[in-house]
Amino acid sequence: MTPFTLVLPAHGIGGATDLPIPFTTAIIGASWALTISFAVLALAWKEPRLQADGPAAGPPPRRPWLAVLGLLLTAWVLTALFAGPADASNGGLGAVYVLVWVGLVPLALAFGHVWRDLSPWRTIQAVVGRLAGRPGGFVAWPARLGYWPAAFGLLAFVWLELASPDPGSVEAVRWWVGVYVAAMVVGGVLVGPTWFDRADPFDVYSAIVARLSPFVLDGRWRLHNPMRSLTQVPVAPGLVGVLGVLLGSTAFDSFSASPFWQRRDVGDLEQTAALVGFCLVAGGLFAAAAAATGGVSRMQRRALPGDLAHTLVPIVVGYIVAHYATYLVEKGQETLILLLDPFGRGWEPFGELSASYVLSRDPELLASLKVTAVVVGHIVAVLAAHDRALVVLPRSHRLTGQLAMLFVMIAFTFTGLWLLFSV
Repeated sequence: MTPFTLVLPAHGIGGATDLPIPFTTAIIGASWALTISFAVLALAWKEPRLQADGPAAGPPPRRPWLAVLGLLLTAWVLTALFAGPADASNGGLGAVYVLVWVGLVPLALAFGHVWRDLSPWRTIQAVVGRLAGRPGGFVAWPARLGYWPAAFGLLAFVWLELASPDPGSVEAVRWWVGVYVAAMVVGGVLVGPTWFDRADPFDVYSAIVARLSPFVLDGRWRLHNPMRSLTQVPVAPGLVGVLGVLLGSTAFDSFSASPFWQRRDVGDLEQTAALVGFCLVAGGLFAAAAAATGGVSRMQRRALPGDLAHTLVPIVVGYIVAHYATYLVEKGQETLILLLDPFGRGWEPFGELSASYVLSRDPELLASLKVTAVVVGHIVAVLAAHDRALVVLPRSHRLTGQLAMLFVMIAFTFTGLWLLFSV
């Protein structure tokens, strides 16, 4: 059998292999988003209805069987990455780019913050902390750092994926993963579990998205309104930075596959500058819109971006689902097949397997899925922003104070639809 390989686009794992969504579909989606946005502003409830009844209850103890499963899966992926072939047939490459990075979102939506249970780094920290008699670590986490380490960790990953000289280089991914593992283990032992809550980019990403899960609340199976649990995203410095990186990098991934960008002779420095620019613009526009209201003190204005940050999560999730759906479903299958042969020796424990390209074969279904994900994410975000504005804005500015945020959310959604249409 000819060795199976995972073909990665030039700029990481973007949706460049998808056909653009039809213009009519994009217009319909934009029309729905615009209409519903102004309908919410004009007609929605006038007193808060979607706030959580109280603070988050806190997760239950980690489940040992999931911790063991996490160790086994991590060992399998690391074995494939570091002991497998140094080319695109390395299953660890797809495991990092597809199963971990893209698969994290549906995993969190379906099962909550299960990443916390699976995390091998948390397991190592728990064992070392117990043996050393310091389960909470040796040093306190400076509150002023907030989520900034996670934001820079996410930026480092998306740079590797989208702007590094060779995103498909197995050697480069090995170096990145090696540094990440060392940082997680050392940081976890020194600081304790708080390190993962604030500095592990994937752990933080999972915890934020998990607040949108309708099935799991604080680690427990419980059907609930996810718009209420969304308000329980812990606010700390750098939260807007995390969301800006997630939204900006996904938008850049689409933009970098556009004919305009592909026709340019783009160097590595220009690619990096564009990626960082997209992230800064996404986070900066949101922060400016959140603070654009009257009737508040300077201290209250500085707090508004954090108070409203959770309302950006549905837009981030909707656009990521739309952008990466094909890659997760189709390249995910290819990755799993490659992982069955971690050393690249031609093993076929289940016979000759092949991926099913179900979404690529039905472009109308795929286009509808993409537009639906973007529009639903926008609607949930607008509703969440409206309800939160009723809590944090002065009564006399509850309507006008929402206008800037509404226009920015519409701009994000329209830009997302345009990027899906133009590539």
